[in-house]
Amino acid sequence: MTPLPETILQFGAGRFLRAFVDRFVHQANERGQNVGRIVVVQRGADQRSELLGPDGYDVLVRGYQNNELVQRRERVQSISRMLVADTQWADVLAFAKSPDLRYIVSNATESSYVLDARDQLDSAPPDSIAGKLTQVLWSRFQAGGAPLTLLPCELIECNADKLSQLVVMQSYAWGLSDGFRTWIKEECVWLNSLVDCIVTMPEPALAQKEPLLVCAEPYYLWALENPSGKSVKLFDHPAIRLADDISPFFLRKVRILNGTHTAMVGKFLGKFETVQKLLEDRSANRWIRDLMYGEIVPTLAYRVDQVAAFADETYDRFRNPFTNHKLADIAKGHADKVRERLQRTRAEYEKLFGKPPPLLVEAMKPI
Repeated sequence: MTPLPETILQFGAGRFLRAFVDRFVHQANERGQNVGRIVVVQRGADQRSELLGPDGYDVLVRGYQNNELVQRRERVQSISRMLVADTQWADVLAFAKSPDLRYIVSNATESSYVLDARDQLDSAPPDSIAGKLTQVLWSRFQAGGAPLTLLPCELIECNADKLSQLVVMQSYAWGLSDGFRTWIKEECVWLNSLVDCIVTMPEPALAQKEPLLVCAEPYYLWALENPSGKSVKLFDHPAIRLADDISPFFLRKVRILNGTHTAMVGKFLGKFETVQKLLEDRSANRWIRDLMYGEIVPTLAYRVDQVAAFADETYDRFRNPFTNHKLADIAKGHADKVRERLQRTRAEYEKLFGKPPPLLVEAMKPI
């Protein structure tokens, strides 16, 4: 069988993208959609650059699904090759000109959403994701290549809007043409997204035996926002939700999933080590459920669809016995999280019901 063409350039070889985007592409290919294969770029060489390729790897899916505890392996063979940016940047720019290329995927950190004054047009490679993308897109534009669809997967609201703005700013800093900026803004398609799936490392014994193995919960969501006036051509997958506005997906995740996590820290830090241990305690479990359904859900139900169903899914995700989420890890940056995730819910609850939400008030005490 003739291999599918390489159609996706992916910045990042970490666990999340391999268990999320790369898995979905493989499954779409298996269903006859012929999405294509992925060329992965990572900054420096490591074990992944030696092992990751067409032979593939497994994703171990474990957790509650439809109220049943499941464990299954899903094979992923969508990656064709790995390029190391530090030594193969010329190959990355060469692939950028390929007529088969259709998509660019990224998963940088929030701190990477800045311009780096050290980046130059001839840097090989630039340090920032904006610099890398600007070079790649400039190389394609100069070659007369077709515009691309860009799929940033960073957990940043309006991630595509912000990333495209950074690329435009970088193009000004490098003195590139107005025609290039028009091509970036008006012809390329930038899709704001929300990605949601808990991906973890396997147990040490499994990791040693299978270095590429990753673990994922059964739940997944890839919410993509339709850009105004542009048609989106993407593959079909149960994880993908195309919507004109994905802000409700962000809102319910931050308030219900992230907000409840933060409330757990405010109420139970020092009493339980992990979320799972907390939920094994009957009294603590009751407190969490009362908080979610009695104080958080009511502030969202009038403006966000399927809030109660999302809360049900969230509770199942919390009690996944394979995801040992430490409260001490969730507690990092606690004060900022309280302000973003709990204070707004408290204010809206008081506006709706004319009284403070008692459990949230308990959770917001300084730790």
